[in-house]
Amino acid sequence: MSWLRALKDTARSGVTVERARLEPLVALRAAVGLAIVIGAGLALLGPGAAASSAFGAFMAAIATFQQSWRPRPVLALASGLTLAVSTFVGYLVGASHTALFLALLAVWTFAASLMWAAGPTAGIIASGNVAIMLVTVTLPTSVPQAAGHAAMIAAGGVVQALLIVLFPIRRWGAQRDALADALAAEADYARRLRHDPHAPFDPQPLMRARAAATVTARQARRRPAELHGARGLAERIRPVLASLADPAVGAPAEGPARDRVRELLAAAGSVLDAAARAIRHGEPVRPSAPALSVLRSPDTADLLTGAPLRAARRLAALLDDVRETVEPGSGRTAEPGESMLRPTLWRMAPLVLKAVRAELRPGSPILRHALRVTAVACAGLVIGLALPLGHAYWAPMASVMVMRPDFTQTYSRAVARFAGTLVGVAVATGIVQLAQPGMYLSGLLAVVSAGLMYVLMRTGYAVAQLFVSAYVVFLLGMGGVRWDQTVPDRVTLTLVGGLLAMAAYALYPAWETPRLRTRLADWLAADGRYAAAVLGQYADPAGARRADVREALLDTRDARIAWQDALTRAAGEPVRHRGLSRAAAEGAGDALAAMGRHAMLLEAHPPDRDGAPVPGAAEFAGALRDATEAGAKAVRERHVPQWDGVRALLTAWDTPASGVLRGAAEQLVDSLDEVSEALRP
Repeated sequence: MSWLRALKDTARSGVTVERARLEPLVALRAAVGLAIVIGAGLALLGPGAAASSAFGAFMAAIATFQQSWRPRPVLALASGLTLAVSTFVGYLVGASHTALFLALLAVWTFAASLMWAAGPTAGIIASGNVAIMLVTVTLPTSVPQAAGHAAMIAAGGVVQALLIVLFPIRRWGAQRDALADALAAEADYARRLRHDPHAPFDPQPLMRARAAATVTARQARRRPAELHGARGLAERIRPVLASLADPAVGAPAEGPARDRVRELLAAAGSVLDAAARAIRHGEPVRPSAPALSVLRSPDTADLLTGAPLRAARRLAALLDDVRETVEPGSGRTAEPGESMLRPTLWRMAPLVLKAVRAELRPGSPILRHALRVTAVACAGLVIGLALPLGHAYWAPMASVMVMRPDFTQTYSRAVARFAGTLVGVAVATGIVQLAQPGMYLSGLLAVVSAGLMYVLMRTGYAVAQLFVSAYVVFLLGMGGVRWDQTVPDRVTLTLVGGLLAMAAYALYPAWETPRLRTRLADWLAADGRYAAAVLGQYADPAGARRADVREALLDTRDARIAWQDALTRAAGEPVRHRGLSRAAAEGAGDALAAMGRHAMLLEAHPPDRDGAPVPGAAEFAGALRDATEAGAKAVRERHVPQWDGVRALLTAWDTPASGVLRGAAEQLVDSLDEVSEALRP
């Protein structure tokens, strides 16, 4: 993609307004918290303290809107307390020495940018710390006053956390949505299998539900019964659906048996949809009577035999379990020992440090991002101080808030921030000129602007920035700052900060495109380990560990999602493919998805534990694992992987074996051949 086209695409995406599900009650709660903080600050301590506490409450509320499964009060407290520390340290170091503050800004920004290694939520909160430190360090005039401002900022976070505790809105709502989305995705998958027995399935909803189901020990004791167990059943249903629909191991492609399979798949989709609705809204499950009659029909045994019949019976049993599991008020509780436990924030510290240390290496995109943001923040502050304008911090603050580790987000956010700032400042200035608001009315207008931002922030960054800009104009007006002292400065310095961010990524990029081969190789190796783990169950049914298969499956899903994310980011980069064209990437990705599906079909028909080992299964599993590891190395080195060894072993595999096993093994090798064909020049 050319630079001109990339710039057009990122600019268009930056100002795009998306339709999103709004959360007005949550936004109202956040706005009320902000109003309490501003009102108390104005009444008791004056506009300066009110502005400080407003920054804490404003950013703490934004932190609670991030995609995190941690309790929202914890996020609000973490944001408010870290903002307070950043503000106080910034004043102590750089209140009277610009050079010292510049050095602190470099260290603080570098450390904050490295927090993206711990995830986007940590990265966003850390970036907010740098931005607010740039602003609030200019407010105090003494160390006691700086401590007071820091305390007020922390108080803003505490107020938001208390409101979340006192006025919970839709408890466990995010977890309910994640689990319901996973069940709805499987319902859609079942319906698509009726028409396409080889329909693809995106595992991302299941992985998202798994992340949502990872809770702290305290959460595990309070989690609603309907959120415990349904995800595991959903995981077991998916391979049963695929094996029932696939002609190779299920019913024939045409005939009465296929018609019954289509009816069963439609009924499964109906029951799964009913379960998803029940979980999402906390209501009883109300599946349709025709769907239940199909699943319990006695003539299924007359139409299906063998593996398809076993799959049909297992599907009906699993769907019955789903209905019982998701029934609200069933009285079942989960012990913390039975749950996937998430460490507390204190216990997360060593894990975060480990993740950060892992990124301190040449070629790390997180390290390059940290270096870019640090250089831009320092350069922006120097330029802002050199220009004959006030509020020099607006340039580095704009850069810090728009910069992300990838090209598309950085450029689209830079455009969106300038466009939103321009419109927001113009609208807010017009209101100020017409209404001439006083201190309290300016505070009220700031709260209204923030509330609208909370409601609409998921519709697009440009929309959110429009209301943020209005919020800042009203907040500064609350302290007596005239609009003509802020508007020109803010617009000009926001443009400077956005241009610096865009230039930094162009001069020191971290393109995803050159890493596509590495992502593809990781997925290939993970697929091989998963398939080998499934085959190992046939080699040693008595000693097979289901946990090994499960772990390999999760690794495969992680690798697949990482590949899909990388492919999406690379599509918007102005970089040549460097040896992996779009057609090759799509072909190889489809082949690896098919390979994972074949292994899943094999997993759906595990041998009995008292069954005899299948001769040759262990040798084939080992050969497949070694071949895919070697193939992954070849992909990284820009070679076409070869599968002669594993193909020869499959050809010589003439010992008696399960028909399902033999057919799946052939499909696995065929998928590997398709990977090589896609990568062939």
